[in-house]
Amino acid sequence: MPSSPSSARPFTVADFDFHLPPELIAQHPATERSASRLLDGIGPTPVDRIFRELPSLLKAGDLLVFNDTQVVKARLFGQKASGGQLEMLIERVLLPHEAQDGSGNEVVAHLRVSKKPQLGGVLHMAGGLASGGFDAVFLGRWPDEQGQLFRFRLHGPADATPYDLRARHGHVPLPPYITHTDEADDERRYQTVFARVPGAVAAPTAALHFDEAVLAALEARGVQRASVTLHVGAGTFAPMKAGRIEDHVMHHERYAIPPATLQAIADCRARGGRVVAVGTTTVRTLESWARSGETQGDTNIFITPGFDFRVVDLLVTNFHLPQSTLMMLVSAFAGFDHIKVLYAHAIEYRYRFFSYGDAMLLERRP
Repeated sequence: MPSSPSSARPFTVADFDFHLPPELIAQHPATERSASRLLDGIGPTPVDRIFRELPSLLKAGDLLVFNDTQVVKARLFGQKASGGQLEMLIERVLLPHEAQDGSGNEVVAHLRVSKKPQLGGVLHMAGGLASGGFDAVFLGRWPDEQGQLFRFRLHGPADATPYDLRARHGHVPLPPYITHTDEADDERRYQTVFARVPGAVAAPTAALHFDEAVLAALEARGVQRASVTLHVGAGTFAPMKAGRIEDHVMHHERYAIPPATLQAIADCRARGGRVVAVGTTTVRTLESWARSGETQGDTNIFITPGFDFRVVDLLVTNFHLPQSTLMMLVSAFAGFDHIKVLYAHAIEYRYRFFSYGDAMLLERRP
């Protein structure tokens, strides 16, 4: 579901590149969630703030929309029958009607291994079924033979579901640019305080800055809250491989919007409030619904400059990877030139980047 191309100018992938000093990539979260920095990008000139100041930048009657997905322990380690080591990242558990045998024991996963298994090959995860772990039988690529993901049928102890096996043997799936293996603190901090629906393999990182004190301040100011669910996939970190933006194929992610959120948006519009999306995942969810009319399903919406936003007025977001689809999204939302100014400011003033980094507040610009 790509956007229409910009009528103002043609863009290339290289337009969304920038040099980021490696030391600005945050490896750990701020000591307190709301102690992160917030770059106020609403006006023409960047303003440096602290995230706990966000409530003062919003108005009574505004509506904050969060993504309430919960990060699951989707990263697992195992070995092939030959003994070769491998890493599996379970992207999603297939519903029974999506599985080949209707069992509910099939998953779709990324696989990091020296040589891909043959059809029917067995991978021994967490030591394998015989040693207290489980086995994974390779069923082919997904969603078709050209797909980048792999389909497996899991075999664990009796009555153990893929959800059980993942929770029992999995690790927090930290992004590839975070160099340490998951620690006890990551299980708590790579998760929002309002995470409710398990299924994400990456956190909706803009929401990591919210704590109970900020939420209480928002409520006291008269800012309303609502939620959507989009299970963030590992494809959010995938580099642009296509030479042209229009040739890029977006990954699919599951989403759902409850009736209460649809009503909250309608009420916000009626009172003249602004819809404030917390994170690009919330933007993608709301704008997918605005185009399809579907309140749940899969989305592969690709937002680039020239996109006609129909729902979101303000955006709270972290700083994104160079040449990424998310750089294109924020450029579409706040204006390509303005984003260039904000990112240059953030680098000059040593903001912390990516998932555990700082945030910025953007306003939709035509």
